[in-house]
Order: sequence, then structure tokens, then C-alpha cells
Amino acid sequence: QVQLVESGGGLVQAGGSLRLSCAASGRTFSSYHMGWFRQGPGKEREFVAAIIWSGRNTFYADSVKGRFTISRDGAKNTVYLQMNSLKPEDTAVYYCAAKLPYSGSYFSTDNYNYWGQGTQVTVTS
Repeated sequence: QVQLVESGGGLVQAGGSLRLSCAASGRTFSSYHMGWFRQGPGKEREFVAAIIWSGRNTFYADSVKGRFTISRDGAKNTVYLQMNSLKPEDTAVYYCAAKLPYSGSYFSTDNYNYWGQGTQVTVTS
């Protein structure tokens, strides 16, 4: 069992930065691949970024590539999403999620086993 708690969301002007954190509980955190998803108003939840269990490989949606960076700290059981050059279209609730290895694509919500409660990010123009 893994429990996930996001933090770090808030209100920021376009061009600004935020760093989201996802604190995980459970001894097996290091075994899971981790992902960030977001859901904007009236939209479906979409993939943002993912990082494999070892941290060696990362994946990004085209819309955030070059602006967002996902990382993980095994000692702190925490995953981060550094968001730079934020745009109004980045406004959404951001969710952290965990998936087991060999359980399908990193990009689909269906393949993640555990989810956090979400944190709101609002970017004003």
C-alpha cells in the first residue's frame, strides 16, 4: 500500500515557477514508477510526466517538455515536479500517482495503482 500527498500548488503569474512535491508513505516506494497528471476545468485527466523507479529515465508530455522537470528523492520518499515558464493553460489540479513496473504504459491513468488527492495550480496572465 502506498499513500501519496501532494503539496506546493498555488497561484502564480505567467512566466513564473512552482515546485510540486509528492510525499509517499510505504516501505516499497522505491519499487514504483511515479507520474504526475493534471486535470483542467472541463477536461479529462492528462499525463504530464513520469519517472521510473530508479530515476534514470523520465518521460514528458510534449506540452511541458523543456519547461517541467520530474525528479525523485528516495531518501525522502518524495517525487517533485519543477514547473518553470508557466502558462495560463497549465492551470489544473495536479495529481501524483504510483504504478508498479511492467503494468503498462506510463501515459495512461488506467495503469496507475495509487493516487494523491491533488493540488491546485492556477496561472494568471
